[in-house]
Amino acid sequence: MRAGIENLIEQVVTGLGFELVDVEFSPRGRLLRVFIDIERGITVDDCATVSNQLQRVFEVENVDYDRLEVSSPGLDRPLKNAVDFERFAGNEVQLRLTLPINNQRNFVGVLEGLRDGAVVLTTDKGEMQFSLEDIEKARLVPKF
Repeated sequence: MRAGIENLIEQVVTGLGFELVDVEFSPRGRLLRVFIDIERGITVDDCATVSNQLQRVFEVENVDYDRLEVSSPGLDRPLKNAVDFERFAGNEVQLRLTLPINNQRNFVGVLEGLRDGAVVLTTDKGEMQFSLEDIEKARLVPKF
């Protein structure tokens, strides 16, 4: 069910010209959080447009939910796929691996992009490479 709803959300969001960054389902699926982005940045009007369109589509498709939240991914945007790791090269990121390397699961460094399908990160210990499959979570580190 979730995969079907995610595909539906992605069709609506991309159809409106936005990028779907992430979808979160609360336990029991009563709250849907949808994170969208666009290169120029997300406005309140963008969120309202996407929210209104999703509500109409959910009504037609009989998607059962209590609350829908649409927002930008924030300054600590999650990185989910290969395209994200290329697009945000040069930025500082925080990675958490599914399994530790030398008893360490969390790494922070400057994202260098992808090399041979692996995420390349320059840390204080030098350059490191991680397989996309081994990354549990990755986020941009906000600059203030």
